[in-house]
Amino acid sequence: MTDLAPLNELGRPSGLPSPRRYNGINWIGVQTLYLREVRRFWKVGAQTVAAPVVTTLLYMLVFVVALKDARPPLHGTPFAEFVAPGLIMMAILNNAFANASSSLIQAKIMGTATDFLTPPLSPLELTIGFSLGAATRGMVVGLVTAVCVLPFARLGVANLFAILWFGIIASLLMGMLGVLAGLWSEKFDHLSAVQNFVVMPMTFLSGTFYPIERLPEPFRSISHFNPFFYLIDGFRSGFIGHADGSLMIGVAVSAALTLVLAVACWLVFRSGWRLKS
Repeated sequence: MTDLAPLNELGRPSGLPSPRRYNGINWIGVQTLYLREVRRFWKVGAQTVAAPVVTTLLYMLVFVVALKDARPPLHGTPFAEFVAPGLIMMAILNNAFANASSSLIQAKIMGTATDFLTPPLSPLELTIGFSLGAATRGMVVGLVTAVCVLPFARLGVANLFAILWFGIIASLLMGMLGVLAGLWSEKFDHLSAVQNFVVMPMTFLSGTFYPIERLPEPFRSISHFNPFFYLIDGFRSGFIGHADGSLMIGVAVSAALTLVLAVACWLVFRSGWRLKS
């Protein structure tokens, strides 16, 4: 982590070692932090990957199998094909958030935050490492979930760009939100409060199981201010070819919000708030 002090004429170090400096981004450090985050959730894959998939399959069992004859097609799409992309996106959102937030709160409580504070990692590099690690978990869970719901729903591909864009951007966005939540939380109760009172309501009230056009006013208009609506609606449109909102607005909103969260994470890591104090 440090450069050795220059040697004098006797071949001995003259002075103290100085911190190692990198020109640009320390990609070795970013890669190491990223692999740490990936291996952390992969080591307990039964809990971090298999469990969310089982939960999604239970939703499919309740909403699709049990109510198969009671739910008419939506926009000409069978209910199973309509709800499946929403469930996949819900798994992506929840798991990307959980990976970054749980990693940081555990590091603070167990006193292992020095593992990533001591190495020569800048605030930007910390933001990249934690966000990409969380996004990887979100995408892995989403991919496995998509494969497992295929027996219940015949998913097609109507817009590959929409699937890739909203899937990836949702993982990054929630990973950064998880970073902020993990840094803000001082104990697991605080983290649970964010999950139960912010993430979960926004997910369920964003059109995961229904088209928002069926909501009465003012709830229909309010739903358009929910960023999760654009993520789920855009992701679903990639499979069924129909969107309740504008895809271009969804792309712009998701990109802008991701940029804002990236700057917020950088500022918080730079200040050392609730990490160094």
